[in-house]
Amino acid sequence: MVAGRAGNALHVQALDARAQRLGLYKGQPLANARAMVQGLTILPADDKEDGKLLEQIAEWCDRFTPYVAADPPDGLILDITGAAHLFGGEAAMLTLVTEKITAQGFAVQAAIAGTSSAARALAKFAPGHIAAPGAEAQALARLQVAALNVDGKITAALRRAGLKTIAQVAERQRDELATRFGKSFVAALEILLGQHGQPVSPRRPLPDLMAEQRFAEPVVADDAIAASLLSLAQCLSDVLEKRGLGLRRLRASFFRADGQVRRLALRLGSASRDAERVMRLLREKLDTLADPLDPGFGFDVIRLEVLLTERSEAVVTSFDSNENAKREIQYLADRLCVRHGEARVLRFVPQDTHIPEAQSAAIPAQERDFADAVWPPRRNKNDPPLRPLRLLEKPEEVSAIAAVPDGPPLRFRWRRAPFEVAQAEGPERIAMEWWKNERPTRDYFRVETSEGQRFWLYRDGLYDQGGLVPRWYLHGIFA
Repeated sequence: MVAGRAGNALHVQALDARAQRLGLYKGQPLANARAMVQGLTILPADDKEDGKLLEQIAEWCDRFTPYVAADPPDGLILDITGAAHLFGGEAAMLTLVTEKITAQGFAVQAAIAGTSSAARALAKFAPGHIAAPGAEAQALARLQVAALNVDGKITAALRRAGLKTIAQVAERQRDELATRFGKSFVAALEILLGQHGQPVSPRRPLPDLMAEQRFAEPVVADDAIAASLLSLAQCLSDVLEKRGLGLRRLRASFFRADGQVRRLALRLGSASRDAERVMRLLREKLDTLADPLDPGFGFDVIRLEVLLTERSEAVVTSFDSNENAKREIQYLADRLCVRHGEARVLRFVPQDTHIPEAQSAAIPAQERDFADAVWPPRRNKNDPPLRPLRLLEKPEEVSAIAAVPDGPPLRFRWRRAPFEVAQAEGPERIAMEWWKNERPTRDYFRVETSEGQRFWLYRDGLYDQGGLVPRWYLHGIFA
């Protein structure tokens, strides 16, 4: 027997058939149960572990339909619309699911109906029943009012009023029920009877497209797995081409015969429907897994799901077109992201500011929201660079000596090393953003030392501003 706390007392949350035969029941105060039966074995409830177990069973149920929703504390809802025929019909599918879960050591009750509320009620009070489309009210008519799944006080009030079955409750006037039990009770009743729909939130977003292959015998050979993946990718490619779409996000799911499920996510930097390209990226993903894909006793279902699509029109390009180079660069970025992770492959995009260290931002290379960003030109072609290609992560203070207050430095010391300036260019004056309480002015100089090293330094502030002595900083190094 499993007991858990409800309010300020312990109640029975679960019990076996033997305990039920002794007159104990779910929801009973634990003190009463102990008084009725001596020597009970009591296990404490662990809601967290129960939730994990329910999630594992839901993961296993994904092989029947991608639309699986949790119904805590001990239920699952499977939307089998359009999927039952794959398993021989609703009756055969119901038998298959219950037998498979029972074989894993669980006690399971299941039913099929047009709404989740009706299916839940039938599963608990008439397991194995299949309600015909639109006949939920007839299927539920003889069930006791406990099947309404409402507050216990309402259930007790219905029984005191002589309403013992759902049919008797359904015959009453809705206004009468709303006055006595509230509008929410009437809404729940109409949903249960199939008079109104009820949205169900799946555990994970449904894919835009999906293709899967089921095997009569579980497969373990790498060649068979690769051939299945290629066939599924080509199937998705054909559908995407007909719709003028390309995929951006893909998920591969491998369902093992022992119930374990392994999922791999793939992201592309640009929309594509090239099955060969997708397969190369998938193979790269499989080769770089820290925990290699283990088929165990074999995979009985392999599924590819397209999670995100975009418009993708065919473009005719010449061999020397820039579009070919862009595609190759993007494919390289995709391969690097697969191998090293999306967060480790970055690209820079310009920002609307003139502060040097804030003029660019690093974003994932596969992010396309900034695809049309254009870098402003800063120099003419063949001119020497005006700024270093890369800056120090943080400007480092140096001690410098200048011939005149506003002039370039003659010598400076950086990281305890002295440098003599042979020639200098500047200043390039940049006013800071005053609304951020930063110092108002920077004067940048490009300097070359007597040993040929080239640095980018700036003087922070002017001598006539507030009586403060300006400081010198090194911001970048020219390669």
